[in-house]
Amino acid sequence: MCVTAVESRPAGVLGTSPGHRPFGARAKAFVALTKPRIIELLLITTVPVMFLAEQGVPSLWLVLATCFGGYLSAGGANALNMYIDRDIDALMDRTSQRPLVTGMVSPRECLVFGITLGVVSTVWFGLLVNWLSAALALGALLFYVVIYTMLLKRRTAQNIVWGGIAGCMPVLIGWSSVRGEVSWAAVILFLVIFFWTPPHYWPLSMKVKEDYARVGVPMLPVVAGNKAVARQIVLYSWVMVAVSLLLTPLGYTGWFYTAVALAAGGWWLWEAHALHARAKAGVTGAKLKEMRLFHWSITYVSLLFVAVAVDPFLR
Repeated sequence: MCVTAVESRPAGVLGTSPGHRPFGARAKAFVALTKPRIIELLLITTVPVMFLAEQGVPSLWLVLATCFGGYLSAGGANALNMYIDRDIDALMDRTSQRPLVTGMVSPRECLVFGITLGVVSTVWFGLLVNWLSAALALGALLFYVVIYTMLLKRRTAQNIVWGGIAGCMPVLIGWSSVRGEVSWAAVILFLVIFFWTPPHYWPLSMKVKEDYARVGVPMLPVVAGNKAVARQIVLYSWVMVAVSLLLTPLGYTGWFYTAVALAAGGWWLWEAHALHARAKAGVTGAKLKEMRLFHWSITYVSLLFVAVAVDPFLR
């Protein structure tokens, strides 16, 4: 499926002239370009993996260096994403207050800012962590910007499935920062996030599908009915929970992680099937309650990765 570019007002038409942009507001705008709330979620999956890789407490300096480098890399990717998507961001309600749309940051400033963060983060990782982590971070940035934002997002309903690979990379970065290599434990947790991303994002897409439809972005809820989307959510959810349980039989985790994975995964499946039942019954609007699963998905991944960090101390 191919979607043509949309017409929009130029980014910045809502903003004031350069001379009327206060320093404090500008500083906040540049921070907003990095999407801090999304990066928080990425760090939730990075640090616990470092504990698992170390089988204990990793070096505090290494944790800080990895987190800072990860913030710079992900922040650069997010800024470049906003630069590329500034045309559709101006037309979507949920993105209408982003810095490029309001004019608080110019497109040129955003482009330079994003590229600078990407370069600095790569050098930071290479010199202060290791070059494998640097390569993985750079790969994640390029995958998110080029593969997801430029090639997939406006062309296919599978955009978030394959584009989500970029969001899985912090797991590999966390492990490689400690071990200097990637093992099966890291690959399994990578796959957990891979199968978690679509059922995490699709409920939100169901909520704001009119936004995506308005700008011609074929998120799955735009091109398929609620019933079909909910069915996909259930399928991905089952695979995600099954994959999350592989760590224990392979000897990487013990009873605590297993208990948390079973309890949290069971609740996730309950919510996923409940959403599917409501969609199948033709429920729409607020009664569909699709955001229940979205909010729970964040709690789920937080609990699961906290268990990853705690488990080594209880074995």
